[in-house]
Amino acid sequence: MERYLNTNGNSPVTYYQINEDSIEVWFKGATKSYKYSYRKAGKKNVDNMKVLARNGSGLSAFITKNVRFQYD
Repeated sequence: MERYLNTNGNSPVTYYQINEDSIEVWFKGATKSYKYSYRKAGKKNVDNMKVLARNGSGLSAFITKNVRFQYD
């Protein structure tokens, strides 16, 4: 698990874990992680999320706009 850098300072994302075919995301105040997999959210979306997570910016906005309820 990696701490999300949150370079803009206003993201609800706190941590993430990159796996081979998925990404898990933790949000402020949540009691569990949300897993977005190739199977459910799509490879292109998950790969984009991995890049955003590593960059520490834009992950929450991407989730809201593209894969909000497509978690496992």
